[in-house]
Amino acid sequence: MKVVGISGSLRKGSFNTAALRAAQGLAPEGMTIEIAEIGDLPLYNDDLRAAGYPPSAERFRAQLASSDAILFVTPEYNYSVSGVLKNAIDWGSRPPNQPFEGKPIAMMGASGGLLGTARAQYHLRQMMVFLDAFPLNKPEVMIGQAGKKFDESGKLIDEPTREFIRKLLESLRDWTNRLKKGAP
Repeated sequence: MKVVGISGSLRKGSFNTAALRAAQGLAPEGMTIEIAEIGDLPLYNDDLRAAGYPPSAERFRAQLASSDAILFVTPEYNYSVSGVLKNAIDWGSRPPNQPFEGKPIAMMGASGGLLGTARAQYHLRQMMVFLDAFPLNKPEVMIGQAGKKFDESGKLIDEPTREFIRKLLESLRDWTNRLKKGAP
């Protein structure tokens, strides 16, 4: 099962990118998580799209289309998703062959605050509903006080958080298999 993972943070020491790398190591047997690069996507401009997708957008859309499922790992900026994540979703969501449609989605996120990324994930969930994707309902993984859960090198050291991510990925696997069988 091929999952495309997208970190909504471009920061070198991002807890969200670190959580995505942790997810790669926690994926259940038979699941691979390929990290999609979004930092090279230009700001969305429909004139650019109409003239032909830029190569970075073509690559990103092809990654989404070839995946069995998508894992979003989002920071929370101003109670919502980051601008770079929204930009990537905008590039990915345009016709033809909008690659989010019918795709199983899981989400998680990390922040320094107590609530993790609850509000950002809610906004992301709203976007996925509009894009006709199938967000996983549970478990929810909101990594609060992230600075205490990763070491200086970005390794996830908090075992309960590792277990939450493991369960999320197992649920994503099961959700993806269930949708493939046509049984929501």
